[in-house]
Amino acid sequence: MENLELSPSFWKDRRILITGHTGFKGGWLSIWLQQLGAAVAGYALPAPTEPNLFDAACVAKAMTSVTGDVRDLEQLSGFVSEYRPEVIVHMAAQSLVRRSYADPVETYGSNVMGTVHVLEAARRCRDVRVVVNVTSDKCYENRERPWGYRENDAMGGHDAYSSSKGCAELITSAYRRSYFSSDSATGRPASLALASARAGNVIGGGDWAEDRLVPDVMRAFVSGRAAVIRNPDSVRPWQHVLEPLRGYLKLAERLYHEGPAFAQAWNFGPSDDDARPVGWLVDRLCSLWGSPACWEQDGAETHPHEAYFLKLDCSKARAKLGWRPSLGLEDALSWAVDWYKCFEGGGDVRALTEEQIARFEAGQSSV
Repeated sequence: MENLELSPSFWKDRRILITGHTGFKGGWLSIWLQQLGAAVAGYALPAPTEPNLFDAACVAKAMTSVTGDVRDLEQLSGFVSEYRPEVIVHMAAQSLVRRSYADPVETYGSNVMGTVHVLEAARRCRDVRVVVNVTSDKCYENRERPWGYRENDAMGGHDAYSSSKGCAELITSAYRRSYFSSDSATGRPASLALASARAGNVIGGGDWAEDRLVPDVMRAFVSGRAAVIRNPDSVRPWQHVLEPLRGYLKLAERLYHEGPAFAQAWNFGPSDDDARPVGWLVDRLCSLWGSPACWEQDGAETHPHEAYFLKLDCSKARAKLGWRPSLGLEDALSWAVDWYKCFEGGGDVRALTEEQIARFEAGQSSV
């Protein structure tokens, strides 16, 4: 039976650590957990862009915020031991496909060894009960097939980013079986429940990453330029950022209470209707932004390889977690455009972020 509601009593005053809280998804999750009354701490490098959600929405105002690199095991482990979180949501990563072509060493260092370090720090701290490792839908060996990938499909990756996320999944599985299961040969018994979460292309206000579709389009619209689109026919599983975040939180609740039964890999993607071509999505953004917003196709002959078609099968999360996407893509795009317009107009984007979270929890769409 589907149950989209979170348990406020579970999160109230619970010690939560988010790695990557200065990023786009991490910032939204930090604010949501603050609204739920959690004792939130974040560990991350400085915000990766200027402007950024972390500063614009004053993410740090009601949490403990520490500057640190997940590639530094001793610093990370020391902070985990000092803060003693009960739940860790690991989101710190190099998250861009095209950047991974330019700097594969940084990508593998952050996404592979960073994952090892987070799991090792959790293993050293007896207070940690739950770890949710957030990877990516791109962890799968993409065969450009028209049906969704399931959690037991093969890991892979054409580029450094995708393969690094496949590696992070393999690391998660190995740590779970070696250290966090009742039949592990070494380490402690199954008092820590470890799961991984795979989500599609998320959209929402406050994302300014380079070479990511919605931020690139918003930058073009603000400056009065036509947005330049590389692959308008590529299909992606679009969803508002709050959709997978609710999945991560529901998963953490079940891991805490029921442990091994939910210590697995989980997909959190949109409904089939919201797996749309890039060109369709940009047309909607142009309409929502208004004149003179427009786009044109990039005339360059070659680009680094990117997947043409990728979709997730989320039937497992629906059946076992009671999770499903609830905000349609049209509304998700409208909320994102409202956020960027508020920011450009000098409005209170922290208040708007909190309002959108509250509306999402209440099951509302457009006002």
